[in-house]
Amino acid sequence: MFHFILADLRRNRIGVALVALLVALATALGVAVTLQERALRLGSARASAPFDLVVGAAGSETQLVLSAVFLQAAPLPLAGPEVLAALRADPRVERAIPVGFGDFVGSHPIVGTTSEAIDLFGGLAEGTGFAHFGDAVAGALVRQAVGSSFHPFHGNAGEAGEVHAEAEYRIVGRLAPTGTPWDRAILVPIQSVWDVHADHDHAAGGEEDGHDHAAEAAHEHDDDHGHDHDHAGGAGRPVDETVLAGGDNPGVPAIVVKPRSIADAYTLRQEYRRDTTMAVFPGEVLTRLYGTLGDARRVLDAIAGGAQALVAAAILMVVVVHVLQRRRQIGALRAFGAPRAVVLSMVWLEVFLILAGGLLAGFALGYGAVRLLSVRLTEASGVVLPVGFTAADAWTLIGLLAVAALATLVPVLIAYRQTPAQALRA
Repeated sequence: MFHFILADLRRNRIGVALVALLVALATALGVAVTLQERALRLGSARASAPFDLVVGAAGSETQLVLSAVFLQAAPLPLAGPEVLAALRADPRVERAIPVGFGDFVGSHPIVGTTSEAIDLFGGLAEGTGFAHFGDAVAGALVRQAVGSSFHPFHGNAGEAGEVHAEAEYRIVGRLAPTGTPWDRAILVPIQSVWDVHADHDHAAGGEEDGHDHAAEAAHEHDDDHGHDHDHAGGAGRPVDETVLAGGDNPGVPAIVVKPRSIADAYTLRQEYRRDTTMAVFPGEVLTRLYGTLGDARRVLDAIAGGAQALVAAAILMVVVVHVLQRRRQIGALRAFGAPRAVVLSMVWLEVFLILAGGLLAGFALGYGAVRLLSVRLTEASGVVLPVGFTAADAWTLIGLLAVAALATLVPVLIAYRQTPAQALRA
């Protein structure tokens, strides 16, 4: 029986390949939607794991998380200097890490922060942390080598922008891989960022193009306190982060807070949710985004389901026509003494093998497509998107195979109703 089935499949290999391809493409569409949506959820959740609480000026909670966690440039308002000072002096806070952004080197964002950010992301893979205004620490995916120097520019990533020629940084260390957008970032002392933009004389009008210029605030801050700042590069002036707790800052767009306990986290969030500031748990914000993503997935699932239903109907029609065309062959087998059960099993098994092969190929094709897409997205965003099957996917495959097994009963019933004499007269 198996030799007969294999011979029949080889004889009709072009038609068999087309039917299997249709099944594979329809299946791959649904598999790709499921795997990609899951990868986006898991990847973004892992990327936000180091961020317990984010504090910023009153505005969009979603944009605050996208900027602080995923380093998406946007014109964020600045939280006043007293906010960072209060958080760094608060006994309920283990760490309060300022985050300033806006400058780039090629496509890599430059993030002004403190040395505590290095510990937040698991430490260094090589080199040392920044100790002077001209030092920088590169993320794991930054191509610049340790020891190389660069000038930051103001603008959008990958576009020609206004170069801060007076500022020069040298990469002294590299972060260990984190699987987050911070792998593509270059960390520098935030005080050097304030100096660069203060010396830039209110360049570019403050916050446009998503830049955390803070130029006006920093300039006024310097005038008030009479500080004689050197440029970021060249002077090698040591970084003193202890002054941040005394309000020695012009304001920052975001502050990453690590509370000492869960109770402290909720207390701090409530305390800083007021008219001028906001505090968010990134996980809560991402959950709302997942809800929107889930709505989009349901739409895509509906589209995929409709496509699969159309393909299934077309394939069923093709299979029925194929069985009807083989009526004389089936009748001859019956006339030569082949038992009805054997003939029906041959019809059922041949059709099922075609559909099952298409389903398995569809799962492999969908997985491969999502893997390729996730690699591209990881290169662009820095977020590692884990792609893999789960037990639920195995049950989905089993369910589809069961449906295929039931669908193949249609041509079997057609063959069953025919007598050998009727089939030979066809």
